[in-house]
Amino acid sequence: MHVLILGGTTEARALAAALHSEVRVTSSLAGRVARPRLPEGEVRIGGFGGAEGLADWLRAHGVDAVIDATHPFARTMSFNAARAAATAHVPLLALRRPGWVPVAGDDWRSVASLEEAAAALDGLGERVFLTTGRMGLAAFAGCPQWFLVRSVDAPDAPMPDRAEVLLDRGPFTLEGEREVLRRHRVDVLVTKDSGGAATAPKLRAAREAGIPVVVVRRPPVPDGVPVATTPEEAADWVRGRR
Repeated sequence: MHVLILGGTTEARALAAALHSEVRVTSSLAGRVARPRLPEGEVRIGGFGGAEGLADWLRAHGVDAVIDATHPFARTMSFNAARAAATAHVPLLALRRPGWVPVAGDDWRSVASLEEAAAALDGLGERVFLTTGRMGLAAFAGCPQWFLVRSVDAPDAPMPDRAEVLLDRGPFTLEGEREVLRRHRVDVLVTKDSGGAATAPKLRAAREAGIPVVVVRRPPVPDGVPVATTPEEAADWVRGRR
C-alpha cells in the first residue's frame, strides 16, 4: 500500500513515523521552509502543478490513499487535494489538529482574514506581535503600528514599514513568550487559529498580560472530506484500507 501524506506539520511527521514500517509512505513538503524537519519514509519537496498535476502524480505512483495533513491555513493545497483525489478515485482524509478555544480571561477578536486582522488593530494597541508567518504580510504593509514579525525564515517585502523580524521556530515555552511580550513591550497579539500545543503558550502569555488577541479563523475543510483530529486516528483510517 502506498500512502501520500501532504504537509510538513507536526501531525504529518507523527503520522509518517506511525505508518512507515507498515506501508510505503511518501511525504510531500511544499518547500517554503529553507530547512524543514524531515519525516520518516520517502520525501518529495515542491508543488505538483495544481489539482491536475497531483491527480497525475497519484496515478503514476500507484497511491492508494492520501492524507491532507497540511497547515490548517493551506487552503489552496487542501482544495487541490480534494479535486485530485476525486479525479484519481483515491480516498482522501484531512488530518486537522483542533482549533484553539478562548478561556476565561482571554480578550479575543475573531476575524476571517489577514486583511480583517489589519483593520481590527485600530484602537487595540501600537506595538503588535505578528505571529501569522512570513506569507501574507502585505496585508499589514499600510498599518501605522510597530510590528514584531516572527517567522521561521526571513520574510519578503511588502511588509509593515515599522517592523522588527524575529526568526524563530516552535515549539515555544510560556516563559519564553512572556519574555518576548515584556522585552518588546507588546500590547496586541495577532495570530492564526493554527491550533496545537507548539505555539499555544503565546495565548496564555497574552491572557496573563491582559493583551488583546486578534485571531484569524481557519478556512473550512473541503466539503465531503472526512476529518481526523490526531495522527493515531488517521493511522487507523489508513490501516482500515489495507
